[in-house]
Amino acid sequence: MEAIIYTTNTGSAEQYAKMLAEKTGLSVFSMEEAKSKVEEGSEIIYLGWIMAAQVKGYKTAAKKYKIRAVCAVGMERTGTRTEEIREKTCVPAEIPLFTLQGNFNVKKLHGFYRLMMNMMVKMVTKQLEAKTDRTQRESEMLEIMLHGGERVREENLNEILEWLKSETVAQIQEN
Repeated sequence: MEAIIYTTNTGSAEQYAKMLAEKTGLSVFSMEEAKSKVEEGSEIIYLGWIMAAQVKGYKTAAKKYKIRAVCAVGMERTGTRTEEIREKTCVPAEIPLFTLQGNFNVKKLHGFYRLMMNMMVKMVTKQLEAKTDRTQRESEMLEIMLHGGERVREENLNEILEWLKSETVAQIQEN
């Protein structure tokens, strides 16, 4: 593994990428920085933000680098919606995909994404507020949409860190 590369919109993917770099000793670069600093074909871990169940920037990164794992950062709980995101983003089954809950603050979104999310938040909060039998997941989503939230947590990286540990052990055993 040679680097961690990320694409972010509000900063959550960047926060996770830097935490992961600190834990692993790997270099970390934004997609823009990586263009001039990471050789084409290098093995990387890619982190991107989720929009409409797709990991932004994944396809661009996959054309240039050998992606060994993907971390998708979104509003929902860590470890959820993995198969839907894998399918919509076209991440091959052999590449591990981890979902991480990020922060939510509509004001940090840019341009079109901010406008679109404002409309979605209004629509979804109206539906969820009217619902009398909300699930815990729905209540959490309503809370995040109404009040925002800081959800980036170091412990959310546990699954990818375990995967990395097992990869390291496997490489040592091969040699």
